[in-house]
Amino acid sequence: MNRSIGLRSSAFLVIGLVFSTINVQAQTDVSHYNVIWDSPSQNSSGSMPLGNGDIGLNAWVEKNGDLLFYISKTDAWSGNGRLLKLGRVRVRLNPNPLKKNDSFRQTLSLKDATIRIEAGQGNDSIELLLWADANAPIVHIQANGQKPFEIETKLESWRNEIREMTSEREKFSAYGISSAPFPIRVMPDRTIETKDNRIVWYHRNESSIWGPTLELQGLQTFRAHAQDPLLHRTFGGAIEGDGFIKRDNTTLISKQPNQEFAITIHLLTAQTDTAEDWLAQLDDSIHNNKQPLPESRKQHEVWWEQFWNRSWIHITSEKEPDIAFRVSQGYALQRFITACAGRGAFPIKFNGSIFTVDALEKDEKFDADYRRWGGPYWFQNTRLPYWPMLNCGDFEMMQPLFAMYLAGLPLAKERTQIYFGHEGAFFPETMYFWGAYANDNYGWDREGKHPSYVDNRYIRWYWSNNLELLALMLDYYDFSGDDRFLTYDFLPFSDEVLTFFDKHYKRDEQGKLHFEPAQALETWHDAVNPTPEIAGLRWVLERLNRLPDIYRNNTRRALWKHLRDDLPGLPKATENGQTYILPAEKFENLSNSENPELYAIFPYRLFGIGKPNVDIARLTFEKRRVKRTGGWTQDPIQAALLGLNDIAKEYTTQNFKTHDPGSRFPAFWGPNFDWVPDQDHGGVSMIALQKMLMQTDDGSIRLFPAWPKTWDVEFKLHAPDNTTVEGVCQAGQLTGLKVTPDKKRLTIINTFNP
Repeated sequence: MNRSIGLRSSAFLVIGLVFSTINVQAQTDVSHYNVIWDSPSQNSSGSMPLGNGDIGLNAWVEKNGDLLFYISKTDAWSGNGRLLKLGRVRVRLNPNPLKKNDSFRQTLSLKDATIRIEAGQGNDSIELLLWADANAPIVHIQANGQKPFEIETKLESWRNEIREMTSEREKFSAYGISSAPFPIRVMPDRTIETKDNRIVWYHRNESSIWGPTLELQGLQTFRAHAQDPLLHRTFGGAIEGDGFIKRDNTTLISKQPNQEFAITIHLLTAQTDTAEDWLAQLDDSIHNNKQPLPESRKQHEVWWEQFWNRSWIHITSEKEPDIAFRVSQGYALQRFITACAGRGAFPIKFNGSIFTVDALEKDEKFDADYRRWGGPYWFQNTRLPYWPMLNCGDFEMMQPLFAMYLAGLPLAKERTQIYFGHEGAFFPETMYFWGAYANDNYGWDREGKHPSYVDNRYIRWYWSNNLELLALMLDYYDFSGDDRFLTYDFLPFSDEVLTFFDKHYKRDEQGKLHFEPAQALETWHDAVNPTPEIAGLRWVLERLNRLPDIYRNNTRRALWKHLRDDLPGLPKATENGQTYILPAEKFENLSNSENPELYAIFPYRLFGIGKPNVDIARLTFEKRRVKRTGGWTQDPIQAALLGLNDIAKEYTTQNFKTHDPGSRFPAFWGPNFDWVPDQDHGGVSMIALQKMLMQTDDGSIRLFPAWPKTWDVEFKLHAPDNTTVEGVCQAGQLTGLKVTPDKKRLTIINTFNP
């Protein structure tokens, strides 16, 4: 059973059949956007990213010819709630042609997610391949030369002893406990003495902030029926290879010169009672993932081929060739970075993902575990890499985000009852992955304070994030038709979230919900009836009330209907006969730079092209207080949804052209408001470009709603009801179109040729 719950229009403007349905497979290969360097890098800021969805690598070659790479993993949480690297690996050749810069070439091959490093000429040439297996927790290093050579592989760790963080700036990397009344310590890794020629190492949490966090936040009763997710979490791996012997506990060397070598790094994260149990699991993982290298490589290439064939946007322009290339490359690279971290056990970290490197902050140097804002998740930031997955069809990568919140529902329900004495569930805007507030936001001094009182005013009453999560989940169902998710995950989850809003707020004299105390995002700290809450509930409830009866039991039907009936109207003002939306009915205490009134456009798409009162939304956008782009700023998305072509193009182009000046890789954005690479910046840029090209809210598929006619494009995007749209546009004319299933062709609206 596949149903769409998007808003439906009673009539569609059907595109004229002036072109034939043709095979529009992209003529531009993604390899066109490969990143190629012809010289080594200074340091880790000159690294290339690589990954398999869970494991990440930052790889670079130093001027001395050594290949180095950091290894990261989406579930490598320390006992302090920081997401750590697993370690660093150094590969050294002898003889080493990588020292000869005149023949050096390092390529990020997007098509097969491989870094190729070539150097030397003729019989002196050598090629290194580095790749993280798309189907196994393994990193492969392959080295091939025209004549025999030697190779050394060394594990390098900077966590060698217990170290206390003393710098206030470094403590920012432990945000959540950066103001804790106890020392913040970095614990050491451990290497293992093994009998075989294998390097084995791990980091194991012998302490955890989980229990003390629950105690601080008045949730100690939850400890009796939950497991600490940090204690005894152990992560590390093993390095091995045929033809190698161990020189010491951190170094493998080749037994003798050879023309080819293959080194394998097996990685594992697990919570075990003892370190010995973890080592046994590592042995099992190595055994279970053993298969011939050619077969692993073939399956790896198949996965990435399917990924790139799923969706694409390739832009060319005679007038702006450089801009067209930069936007197309930026889009492809950001999608690649997302895919490298999108299939792990936990959501993508907005502040650097799994690609942080050594940091320089002012005059202080920090290791690669450093990231501003630390380990907690901000929903305001975390959501942005996930919205573009819908049009890409990367549905499996949305699951870690949903899973984190679904797993946190029991804690959220218990917290609601303890804090407010009513049913339902809420998640804070900033939280650890298990659902508790970040302690620095919640507040360490609890003297005389009710457990529900949150010190940080930026998030004290910030709960509209729960509504956007429901909206994203609904869009996921709308696109994927995943009935199991809707039935067993989304509906029970939405019951609790909507019950919270129903029970938490009083009704006014007219019987309408009265949101007070409240705030409008992080910007207006004191607000009454803020627009994000009203727009979010309206957007979600209208869609829920359109669900087929099979999903609507009497309890849900009643809840959805009376919440919708009790909603106040959006706060508006009229000036010179023109109406526009306000951030809230009343608002004061300005403290940040968001535009809450524009949430009625995105993420809650109540206004837009082809929808009523688009003039109100356009005037609201024109009168917005903060006008800019970059980081999590949503202006380019909202401009695209309103058909403001020039602004959407200008901002989106600017985003894709602007990367961290300290990083060599062209899609390491930021730091902006967060850290490098800034996943908010990349996510916003992708969403905006997609919405410029296609919008699908009213049951139609609207093409080119904010697209520059000077940009030619080949594209394949996903739409609701398991639909894909492939097209070619040249000189403002749609010259090829393929819609699957074919019946969806009747819902196409071509804005270029109405």
